[in-house]
Amino acid sequence: MDSTRKTAIIVGVLFIIVMVSTLMSGVFLGSINDPDYLTAVSANESQVLIGVLLMLALVASVVAIPIVMFPILKKHSESLALGYVGVRIFEGFFDVVIYGIAPLLLLTLSQEFVKAGAPDASYYQTSGALLLAVKDWSHVLENFPYGLGALIFNYLLYKSKLIPRWLSVWGLIGATLMLVTGLLRMFDPSLVYLALPILLYEMVLAVWLIVKGFNPSAIVSGSAKTR
Repeated sequence: MDSTRKTAIIVGVLFIIVMVSTLMSGVFLGSINDPDYLTAVSANESQVLIGVLLMLALVASVVAIPIVMFPILKKHSESLALGYVGVRIFEGFFDVVIYGIAPLLLLTLSQEFVKAGAPDASYYQTSGALLLAVKDWSHVLENFPYGLGALIFNYLLYKSKLIPRWLSVWGLIGATLMLVTGLLRMFDPSLVYLALPILLYEMVLAVWLIVKGFNPSAIVSGSAKTR
């Protein structure tokens, strides 16, 4: 198995890790969305910590994808390949805020709330509301680096023909819808359905890369450009 084939498999697995980590963390971090979260989060400390660890795995995978892909993508456009790396690192920052820092701060606040016996519930409720707002707004803003990164990535895939063009066009459409979703969610955070095409695309892409890999002729063409 050559290095390019290994790269395709690794990237496919990383996309699957991102999706699985997202879904599983949602289960473990469910207490954050409980109406009585100030007590529920503390009561589910272990689940919250597991959820945070899962999201750290997500962040690591998000950042690893462009780094692993860089040697291949730079043969077609080094500046865009570098831009892709930078945008996904920036996206990773939002993921850390949303799924890492905010839940841990809510856990600390919940533990203090339970320990103090809630002598001044309004103080804890206000602090909790602010932390939830940080999480929610970060989630909205994350759509922009996510969408931009997907746009760059799929443009490079389309240009290079590393995967079938119908698949990269699907990714370009999904990335564009993700950017539109970011704009719309600033006014209505419940509008998430436009994100579905890119999420489904990433799972199809992951399976394609694991089973089929990259187009061999595109790899040869890319190597010839760098000589």
